[in-house]
Amino acid sequence: MMLNPTYPAIPLFSFVGFALVLIPLPWHLEAWNSGTCLYMVWTALALLNQAVNSIVWRDNAINWAPVWCDISSRLVVGVAVAIPAASLCINRRLYKIATIRTVSVSKVDKRRAVLIDLLIGLGLPVLQMVLQFIVEGHRFNIFEDIGCYPSTYNSPPAFVLSYVWPTVIGLVSAVYCILTLRAFMQRRAQFSEFLSSTTSLTINRYFRLMALATTELLCTVPISAYGIYLNAVKAPIYPWKGFADAHYNYSRVELVPAVIWRMDNIAVVSFALSQWSLVFCGLIFFAFFGFADEARKQYRKVYRFILKRLGVSRADSSSGLRAPNLSLGSLPVYVPRSERPKSEKDTLSSVYYSPSLEDFKEDVQSKA
Repeated sequence: MMLNPTYPAIPLFSFVGFALVLIPLPWHLEAWNSGTCLYMVWTALALLNQAVNSIVWRDNAINWAPVWCDISSRLVVGVAVAIPAASLCINRRLYKIATIRTVSVSKVDKRRAVLIDLLIGLGLPVLQMVLQFIVEGHRFNIFEDIGCYPSTYNSPPAFVLSYVWPTVIGLVSAVYCILTLRAFMQRRAQFSEFLSSTTSLTINRYFRLMALATTELLCTVPISAYGIYLNAVKAPIYPWKGFADAHYNYSRVELVPAVIWRMDNIAVVSFALSQWSLVFCGLIFFAFFGFADEARKQYRKVYRFILKRLGVSRADSSSGLRAPNLSLGSLPVYVPRSERPKSEKDTLSSVYYSPSLEDFKEDVQSKA
């Protein structure tokens, strides 16, 4: 049995990130910050999915839960686009604020902005999940210590329908980010007037949103571009022979032991990038918003709620009576696998690049 160096760090940090990223959700919902809410929800779902997978498939690659893997593998595909899309929504809103010409915003304008954000932040990930089925060579894969993962037939359509979208969305966000900074520098006086007229967005929250979107952008574009490079250069590209050929024996599930996929350094790095980038998304969001004034207000509300549940009044707590000490006891970015259907030898999947199973066998025999 090969030692898993990421356990229990990955599930622990994923669960912690899942909880922390949802703490600021209530006041962002109240402020109609739809892009930020989408970022929080998608990141939380991705972290929860990652934590469950890393626990259930620790030291095994058994198909315990086929239905869960169907959902989990498609969530991995969607999150690869969802987090950059949410960041695009944030950058787009910041640009609209920086270039606004009137301090009054009607409810109709707010509803329209939320609708557009939902079309981007929900529509694009769902569309990505649908398009993924076209280039999905078989049902899913299970990697020991990683869990459920999607498969992709590494052919020219895969680049158009799957691989490039996180990079494209990230580049669009970059344009919005640059235009926002330019507009802010040109119209600082009017910008301050607008923020002072609204209770849903302060100057500090605006710059925290900008810092979050910029940080996510700086991670998404390099990682997703690296994934495209690996699939285009390091992995063989197979000709597209049609939908039926690519989906031959579609229902099969590949079970990959850790001793196999860890022999490929690119696979190890790719999985590590995917896992820790999600943890980073959760923790960096909490770093920007978890210590704000709104957060401290929420912490006080939770503290009072707990005291009330424990039967301790605020007067008792202020007079020195302590509540009982209760102890409770883990850009984006996914780039799918490459594979060969039908007459060609099946290959293993990784986050970015998939060496063939036969290559692994030959490598083992040569080292024996």
